[in-house]
Amino acid sequence: MTEQTKLHGFFRSSATYRVKIALALKGLTFEYLSYSLRDKEQLIPAFLALNPQGLVPALEMDGAVLTQSLAICEYLNELHPRPALLPDGALDRAKVRAAAYAIACDVHPVQNLKILNRLRALGHGDDVVEKWARTTIEEGLAAYEKLLPVDVGPFGFGDTPTLAEICLVPQLMNARRFGVELNSNRILAIESACLELEAFQPLAEA
Repeated sequence: MTEQTKLHGFFRSSATYRVKIALALKGLTFEYLSYSLRDKEQLIPAFLALNPQGLVPALEMDGAVLTQSLAICEYLNELHPRPALLPDGALDRAKVRAAAYAIACDVHPVQNLKILNRLRALGHGDDVVEKWARTTIEEGLAAYEKLLPVDVGPFGFGDTPTLAEICLVPQLMNARRFGVELNSNRILAIESACLELEAFQPLAEA
């Protein structure tokens, strides 16, 4: 790397957490810059110059600015192939991506702060909004578990964490915030295996 890598994000952002995990798994150091989403700091002009979507994370690396957490993770995987975040075989890669996308594309976007605030703006009370988030997460995690192969290792797809776990563990953080009852032994075992690795330790509040 020719200059300091900078991760722009928020400690409760599961998308930011994903990129932090990927950077740490690859052994890459970075400077962390925090933005309070509740205070809409991600909408200040300086950040919008980095990411016009006004979303976290954004990653400054080697003179470029990257956005979208899974695009960043796959970029890091291409740049630093080991440890691999995706399996070698095309079919196995597709299965890992499917599990990752089930969370990153179908669960996370409709239970994040932006959407919940829109529900409140439409007149829904906090009880209804939080139930929306819980139901979304519960349904998503149930489907995620069914996408996993049977008995292949301590992680979801083998002996090492993949893009799927990079999406799963931050989503479990969100699940607990919304009071989701986590009773899947398989998912909890995968989470436990991940949390034994320093890379999966959550971001600290800045």
